[in-house]
Amino acid sequence: MTAPDVDDGIREERPVTERRLHPVTPFRRAWAPVAVIVGWAVHDPNQAQEQLTRLTTTTLLIALAVLVPAASLYGFLTWWFTHFAVTDTELRIRTGLLFRRTAHIRLERIQAVDVTQPLLARVAGVAKLRLDVVGADKKDELAFLGEAEARALRAELLARAAGFAPETAHEVGEAPSRQLLRLPARDLAVSLLLTGATWGSLAAALVVPPVLWLATHSVWTVLATGLPLLGAAGASSVGRFVGEYDWTVGESPDGLRIDHGLLDRSHETVPPGRVQTVRIVQPLLWRRRDWVRVELDVAGSSNSVLIPVAPRELAEAVVARVLPGVTVPAAAALSRPPRRAGRCLPVWWRGHGLVVTDVVFAARHGLLRRSLALVPHAKVQSVRLTQGPWARLWRVADVHVDTGADKSVTARLRDAGEAAELLRGQAERSRTGRRDARPDRWMA
Repeated sequence: MTAPDVDDGIREERPVTERRLHPVTPFRRAWAPVAVIVGWAVHDPNQAQEQLTRLTTTTLLIALAVLVPAASLYGFLTWWFTHFAVTDTELRIRTGLLFRRTAHIRLERIQAVDVTQPLLARVAGVAKLRLDVVGADKKDELAFLGEAEARALRAELLARAAGFAPETAHEVGEAPSRQLLRLPARDLAVSLLLTGATWGSLAAALVVPPVLWLATHSVWTVLATGLPLLGAAGASSVGRFVGEYDWTVGESPDGLRIDHGLLDRSHETVPPGRVQTVRIVQPLLWRRRDWVRVELDVAGSSNSVLIPVAPRELAEAVVARVLPGVTVPAAAALSRPPRRAGRCLPVWWRGHGLVVTDVVFAARHGLLRRSLALVPHAKVQSVRLTQGPWARLWRVADVHVDTGADKSVTARLRDAGEAAELLRGQAERSRTGRRDARPDRWMA
């Protein structure tokens, strides 16, 4: 799609029409008073049990007769007093039953608009609209909208961010998407079985509780330790499979679209020009199949995974769409630290490597779980050199490049002279890269 020419004159502001959320929303809001009671019971279970035993059947029925209408009324009123509207310059969200809050979200500061559907929301045919905004620590959201309305509003906001005029943005519709990758469920399951974290958390959940029982003979100690370990084991295996199921990456004019989820479906967008760092991760047991995982650092967005698992060749083709003009360097192109670096980091120094090309700063770390970080020169915000007393003795130093996503990539244990030259050269490459880079705008 192409953006129309911008009128330099003063455009008459459209009348603002405020809208409400979907009528199913009160049922979601009605759970808040119930959640308060449940939270109190979990925080002080002994007191809760004592109070519950004192209640008679009649008292319980009366309490329910009061609580259910009160929760329903709360849900209805919070829905009734929540409005949103799209003006010529911002998305305005008004919320609050007793204390009013109005969020003014500037359209040009929106970095991503995601549509998510929890399981019950999918059954009801509704969806959440979540917005990543520059300078905001957490996402603003509209929950819930009708599924069709959520997609139409998302398309309108993205069109406005791409430069379309307000009077035509709502007519643009959702931009077409071309599928780049779709993750088979079998590959996802096998990759989780070949991940050390899955087996490590499962082993801890099976070994630690019996050891604690033999040491303490306390059921509460075993439960307090074992249940979180079982939860961690489930999150690293079943939880990841459910969340990353049917992972699909598509390319559209508004960025890379990511759809995933078995129970809760998420439709996310990686904004063009906002990716600061790409990490290609390869655990030890994935090397035989040449599988990799691709992670992202995105400015103003919480998106962190681009591809859960894929063959390296396919993953690198998708990375080339995220970072135009960047070629992932081969392992043979990476230079290791000098051998004396082993005095500072025995054995593991061999896992570090570095290569600097005309467009990217690439640093690798990890001997068993390799991670290669790619930072385009235009995304480097600052460069630092650090050298402790032991590193000075062996004439090695670390070079850090900081990005706009508040993250750093480090080239560790480089020769001190090389590190000093790298520091000076990277500062110049960053200035040149920012000067020549295209603006961080949505593609039009």
